[in-house]
Amino acid sequence: MMTDLEFGPADNPRAFRDALGRFATGVTVVTCAAATGPLGFTANSFAAVSLDPPLVLWSPAKSSSRFLPFAQAQHYAIHVLDLAHAEWLPRFSRDGAGFDGLGHDLNAQGVPLIHGALARFECAQHATHDGGDHLIVVGRVLRAAYREGMPLVFSQGVYGQFAGI
Repeated sequence: MMTDLEFGPADNPRAFRDALGRFATGVTVVTCAAATGPLGFTANSFAAVSLDPPLVLWSPAKSSSRFLPFAQAQHYAIHVLDLAHAEWLPRFSRDGAGFDGLGHDLNAQGVPLIHGALARFECAQHATHDGGDHLIVVGRVLRAAYREGMPLVFSQGVYGQFAGI
């Protein structure tokens, strides 16, 4: 029988990160319009907040080179990825290709909307809150869309798919 590893998060940040990794999340790409053109940010820190009013949140890392445009964006879109979109992940990494060759449109606010996402939430910034080394960004959902499919899942440093029981 395995025993639980107990620790103080401040004393063992790696163990804290590993414990957080036990919670499986979906994978999203958040997009906004920036002075340099369309910008994307891979995030698994997406959550529903409220149905009335319709609010969602996500949390970009303050250390990201893309942090400032997203922290200041008054409008953005959150795209939920499916398993086939795993190929999009390198596009939105530090030196990735971004939107080059990726089908997308711009909404009325100039936010890039990626074709084929499993779900999409077009948001207006509602509030931001300090979240330590991240910023908690709450968005009011103005429009949403979805299609049938299985989500791309992230857990313990690995991407994969959901298997129902």
